[in-house]
Amino acid sequence: MRIDRTALADLARGAAFLGSGGGGDPYYSVLLGEAALARGETFELIPLDALADDALVVPCGWIGAPTVSVEKLPSGHEALAGLRRLEKELGRRIDAVLPIEIGGGNGLAPLMSAARLGVPVVDADGMGRAFPESQMAIFNIHGLSACPSVLTAACGSLNVIETVDNLTHERVARALSVALGGIAHMVEYPLTGAQAKAHAIGGSVSAAIAAGAAIRVAREQGEDPFAALYAALAASGLYPFAGGLFDGKIVDLERETTGGFSVGRVAIEGFGGATNGNGGRMELEFQNENLIARRDGEICALVPDLITVMDLETADSITTERLKYGQRVKVVGAAAPAVLREARALAFVGPAAFGFGDVYRPIEALNGWGRG
Repeated sequence: MRIDRTALADLARGAAFLGSGGGGDPYYSVLLGEAALARGETFELIPLDALADDALVVPCGWIGAPTVSVEKLPSGHEALAGLRRLEKELGRRIDAVLPIEIGGGNGLAPLMSAARLGVPVVDADGMGRAFPESQMAIFNIHGLSACPSVLTAACGSLNVIETVDNLTHERVARALSVALGGIAHMVEYPLTGAQAKAHAIGGSVSAAIAAGAAIRVAREQGEDPFAALYAALAASGLYPFAGGLFDGKIVDLERETTGGFSVGRVAIEGFGGATNGNGGRMELEFQNENLIARRDGEICALVPDLITVMDLETADSITTERLKYGQRVKVVGAAAPAVLREARALAFVGPAAFGFGDVYRPIEALNGWGRG
């Protein structure tokens, strides 16, 4: 599949939703992608099963605080420099790349470097959404190493990272990204084709494109973009349940950039009507991504399920660094891919990993979706 300008915009729209508030705003990546297409470069998307077992497949994406990425633009050379250095480290050419996470700008991050390398992007990613830390990738959960990895920054700095385990890798890479201005690009978890087919979350890029296209078409035809989004997510097979959690206006916001993350909370006050049981209050907590949603004090969604704040009128997703007082929003939730709900995955990406206790309840059970 060739990703043209329309599909690029659809991917950005869908990846912004799948980021659960994180992954970085995709706006700059869209500009880079449009410029690449104008130069005659092509973006080729291939399925996992098209990979040879001995192929070298490399995930990549940005590490750091999304609040920094809004103000500190990349040079545009970071990803390609990191991939070229990894080729040197491994002594062979890269055959394909994929997003380390499908969320936000990271869902588009591999496209431009893949075009420059002349290799395809695999229709898969390492998280099925966005998570704030690199050891939360499915590859680590399944016991694969992030190393060797290569971290590059806009200033031209390049660092090859080798660590004894993936948690140490995250801490080293995070500290480096902070030292280099708060944002950096990372090439990590080099895979064989066989490993990618066994462990990557397949179909996530095409699911993002389909979700974005559903919103676009619904808006063009004057239909409900949220209903179209829910249907597209269910049809993907990866996100079987989705729905609105709350409508309201942002009335309070706390956000700070610390330790290489954007952390905080946002409060949303209902309009007083009956929509989604509104008239009350919703509070979200985030660490780059939205992690937990409480409606009138009761949990209605929590990691690893997706929680995304969207513009009530346009159905555009609002990343955590773009949240502002007074925005009229709909909070939308979606079930995470099944692999993220397995016991071994919940140890890394479930509520306990973020200090919310060790009991996970699926979003569809918390909200009574799919009954009757």
